[in-house]
Amino acid sequence: MGQSHTELIDALYKCKQCPLCNEGNLGPTSFNGDINSPIAIIGEGPGETEDQFGVPLVGKSGQLLDKALWSVGITRDRVYTTNVIKCRPKGNRTPTIEEGIFCATRWLDNELTVIEPRVIIALGSVALKYLLNSEARITKDRGKWFQTKYGIPAIATYHPAYLLRLTGKDLIKAKWEVFYDLQEAVNKCREIKPEYLLKSEAPPDLLSLYAPNKGNKRGTPT
Repeated sequence: MGQSHTELIDALYKCKQCPLCNEGNLGPTSFNGDINSPIAIIGEGPGETEDQFGVPLVGKSGQLLDKALWSVGITRDRVYTTNVIKCRPKGNRTPTIEEGIFCATRWLDNELTVIEPRVIIALGSVALKYLLNSEARITKDRGKWFQTKYGIPAIATYHPAYLLRLTGKDLIKAKWEVFYDLQEAVNKCREIKPEYLLKSEAPPDLLSLYAPNKGNKRGTPT
């Protein structure tokens, strides 16, 4: 019998396999949402808020993501959200491709094997490069379906952190592109699993939900 999701997360919290765990963070972050969802959203890596609460995409980027998902009929409690990289890089820097490969081959690959989503939404360059190839570019390859090594179709779109840096016409254009990319994912999910409910009556307040975790050190020293 394979490893369960609970066993996988327990093992993740004990991970001390790379230098990121020594960059002053609270330890590996896990996931949020429904492990039985047909959609998995894969981000890049945790920021300061995510490190504090122990789960991905709950800070300003996550709150913008929630609004974008709501516009296409998705709430975060009805999808599975995780990251390529589990520990916060120092200074909130963008994780390197090498860091992404090292972490994801140990944890993300196993996550997706256990939960078996039917559709993947890749947020940002780090997720796209890991799931497609190192030559992929988010500006060129977003909005296009591709097949992952897991046999799961994936579509990439801009990471919400990127949208937070834009203004004016560039922001409006990028928001519409994200909307259409997410709508594509919804349509694909409905083709594959039409009976699955993607939206609750209201978006969950993730910061309140995970408040008991705030500031807790995770992981077991070796």
